[in-house]
Amino acid sequence: MARKLSIVMLCLLVVLLIAATNAKTDASPIGAPTPATNPASSSKNGTTEGSLQPEECAPRCDERCSKTHHKKPCLFFCNKCCAVCLCVPPGTYGNKELCPCYNNWKTKEGGPKCP
Repeated sequence: MARKLSIVMLCLLVVLLIAATNAKTDASPIGAPTPATNPASSSKNGTTEGSLQPEECAPRCDERCSKTHHKKPCLFFCNKCCAVCLCVPPGTYGNKELCPCYNNWKTKEGGPKCP
């Protein structure tokens, strides 16, 4: 009986340690790059990292996804990337080199996460 109780207590201790470790980790998404914050970059109208305010993401993503046939997933991932990177590349395709955070965020498979 005492042996079973000690095993249960040990398992409980392990679970508590795991929960405490997970609680200390950063809340940002795994693999999400952090945007560079540069106040001088705001003159680029949202095409450089950190130059947008979060409320400016939706209209930029509407423009970015305007020509795709897959509008719903494009808008979802564009807004998710913009929320983290605070920039959206200009145009409807390409130009990702202007926003490295947006460009370098990859899926588990290694493909681009941001449209």
